[in-house]
This record gives sequence, C-alpha cells and structure tokens, in this order.
Amino acid sequence: MKLATAAYPMDFLDSFDAYAAKLTAWVADGAANGAELLVFPEYGAMELATLRGRAVAGDLEASLHAVSEAIPAADALHSELAQKYGVHILGASGPVFDTEIGSRPVNRARLFTPTGAMGVQDKQIMTRFEREEWNVVPGGPLRLFDTSLGRIAVLICYDSEYPLLGRALMEADLVLVPSCTEALAGYWRVRIGSMARALEQQCVTVMASTVGACDWSYAVDTNTGAGGVFGPPDRGFPPTGVIAEGVLNQPGWTYATVDMTAVAQVRADGVVLNRTHWADQAGRDSAPEPQRLR
Repeated sequence: MKLATAAYPMDFLDSFDAYAAKLTAWVADGAANGAELLVFPEYGAMELATLRGRAVAGDLEASLHAVSEAIPAADALHSELAQKYGVHILGASGPVFDTEIGSRPVNRARLFTPTGAMGVQDKQIMTRFEREEWNVVPGGPLRLFDTSLGRIAVLICYDSEYPLLGRALMEADLVLVPSCTEALAGYWRVRIGSMARALEQQCVTVMASTVGACDWSYAVDTNTGAGGVFGPPDRGFPPTGVIAEGVLNQPGWTYATVDMTAVAQVRADGVVLNRTHWADQAGRDSAPEPQRLR
C-alpha cells in the first residue's frame, strides 16, 4: 500500500471555492502519485475560519464557531473527493460543537473512504492551550476502523504521547497521528510518541503536520513539522524505524510504501515481541519506595 502524509500550510482563503480548489489539488496530486491513503494534520481545518474574515479568524472563540459551522460542507467535499479519486482521506481535524457531548467544542478528525463512508475520531487528552485558553474538551471514545486497507486508528497529536491510548488500539495495523505543533520541541514530542507507539504495538504510525506562519490566527500562528511514517525497528522494517520522513517545514506530501503483511509477520515472529510481552509488566509496574544509597 502506498500512502501520503501531509506537511500542510494553512492559507487565508477568500471563498469556499478557493478552499475546494486547494483541497482538490492536494488530493489529486496524492492520488496521481499512487497513494491510497492521504493523511492531513491536526487543526488544518482552522483555515476555514478565514472564510469569515480576518477579525473572526483572529478571535479565539469566534474562530471555533466559524470552523465548526463550515465542517459539514468540508466533509461533503472530502467525501466527494474520496469517491472520485478512489482514496481514503483523513481530513484535517478541527473544532466541532457537538450537542451530544456538551457545550464546548471537541477536536475532531474524520476518516473518509472511497465508498463515501465516514468515521470520526475525537482527541482524548487536551494540551494546556486547548484547556486553558480555548476550552476545547475531550470528545467521544477511541475508535478502530476496519477498512479495505486494514484496521486504522487515529491518535490526534498529544494523544500519541500516551502509551495506554496506544495500547487500547493494539489491534490497529495503522495508527494515524495528525499533529499541529508550534515549536520544534513540540514536533519532536509527537514524533517520538509516534515512534514509541509503533515500537510498543508493532504497527505503522503515520504523522502529518501543519507548517508555516498564519498571521491571521492567534491559535495556529506558528507551525513547525514534517510528514513521517514509522514502524517497529525489526524484521521487515528499517532498522531506524523510519520508513519515510519529509523535510522539516517544507510543504507537500511525504510518500511511503508499506507492506501491511509485515505488521502481522513482525507481531508473530519479530526479533522482539513488544506487543505480546506487554502483559509481562503486570505486577512490576508499581512505584517503588526510594532506596537510600547515600
């Protein structure tokens, strides 16, 4: 399977038609290069706030509502493109007000298939900015999507840094990690988390990033990142665990070809069996009392 993961620059857009043209060009390019799965980053949907003008895009609360209101039209476009080009697309996540969850928005990614089906995954653990300034809240539970490409799960950015969330998705062949990180340190936190989840669960993780400056937004004004595809450093995978990596802060797709049978093979007969031996931690993971060695 060939996949493409984005280093995605957000733009100031003057119309939904401009957004549709941009997204269509990205999807068409990925499909033309043979990708069957296209992964966009966390909060890449924030550019939809610019459709309401600079004042709205630059206002934290107003931008949340503006993007949420534009998501249904964006979803319809993603579904149309997935069917037209015969690809799976993880759409860029964005804030969504869901009355079934509460009065505050969740950070939601949506997975589209060539049949027109759509699944959603909400972020589980909020960063300090999301908690303290934006008041974005955790959404629905973790989900596992059974697709024609294999079993796919999504850990949105900060979620990738938590091993128990990765363990809950142990049946996933692919874990998609859409991210939005301001600083180089943030990019590396998510990348290290993505690589750790691939090591622990012996699967493939796919990281997408926002890149570039957005002077129209306080929330996503600075973005540092690159696309990356990672696996366990074991049989059937590169010894570094890095299947593919983009150039830092260079917009565009990073492509990788992944043999999904390698996931099953390394889980069954790897040099190490991290996923199988996870249970061996039980009884050994209690916090020890400090031992005086002075």
